Amino acid sequence: MRNYEVTYIVDPVLSDGELKSISEMYQGLIKTEGSKIVNVDKMGLKQLAYQINKRTTGIYECIEFQNETGEVINKLELALRRDERIMRFLTVSLDKFGVKYNEDKRNGLIGKKRKDDEAAKEAEEAKKALAKDEARAATAATESAAVAEAKKEEE
Repeated sequence: MRNYEVTYIVDPVLSDGELKSISEMYQGLIKTEGSKIVNVDKMGLKQLAYQINKRTTGIYECIEFQNETGEVINKLELALRRDERIMRFLTVSLDKFGVKYNEDKRNGLIGKKRKDDEAAKEAEEAKKALAKDEARAATAATESAAVAEAKKEEE
């Protein structure tokens, strides 16, 4: 089976019910043509790089699916072109690397390492700060003990 991904941007002024119906409509279109939907990624409201139809934001949705022949692409793109609520769309044929990347992304293997590295750096910085505070406290304790001894000797 061939793997495909269609990403489209929906007009942000639509209600939640309309957004859900758009999503269900295109998923239904893909399924009726004999495709298997692998994943639906609702990315949500994002800032656009440039204005489209006097809008600066759009609601992104990505549908990853499998199909034997790819004939569904023409029908899907025609429906997306005719729908005034869709601001832009892009259909991509995925190779084995794209499929692996999407699978890893869904499983949390991509992007997670960076977060772990950041958490490790923060923990290391916290340890260094704690060590500095302990050193200052020890120095202060030593100084106060020396001052106390000096006072006793004076008396």
